[in-house]
Amino acid sequence: MGPTMINGLPAHVLILHFVVVAVPLAAIALVVCVVSTTWLRRLGVVLPLFALLTLITVPITTHAGEWLQDRVADTPLVVKHTNLGDTLLPWVAALFAVTVVVWWFGRRAMLKSAAEVRTGGHGGRPPVRGSIALGTPVRTVAIVLSVVVAAGSIVTLVRIGDSGAKAAWTGQFSEKPVSQGSADR
Repeated sequence: MGPTMINGLPAHVLILHFVVVAVPLAAIALVVCVVSTTWLRRLGVVLPLFALLTLITVPITTHAGEWLQDRVADTPLVVKHTNLGDTLLPWVAALFAVTVVVWWFGRRAMLKSAAEVRTGGHGGRPPVRGSIALGTPVRTVAIVLSVVVAAGSIVTLVRIGDSGAKAAWTGQFSEKPVSQGSADR
């Protein structure tokens, strides 16, 4: 399903860096776009495409992690990290789904607004300028849903990363320099 080794290193420890950057970036972009229609217009289809790329990399990273798990000691910290790692995909899938919905409604509203401006058919009220929702309740639901999915994705990612760092580094270093030469650096 993806690489397990890259240049002699376990792929998991390399690929995870994309996920660590992409998930919060996609989550923050979603919230910014759902709140600011200016940013939604600027990003356009890039928003759901980036969320899709992020979604695709999660199972690739998980697969590489499962490969690595079979090659390290089966400690409670590794098991905890593995179990937590399986919880990210649903959050990122929801993040992707919400970005698609936000983009779609924003696109429809922008097209409607452009048509109203061309035809003068906005009935005396100001034309919609890229608003993602037809009314305040829908917009409110979109904002709340976006914030919940973004926060859930980021919090889950932080918990997974913390458990992975503990699994990799607990008992693997000394608080004091182990050689005289390294203390001078």
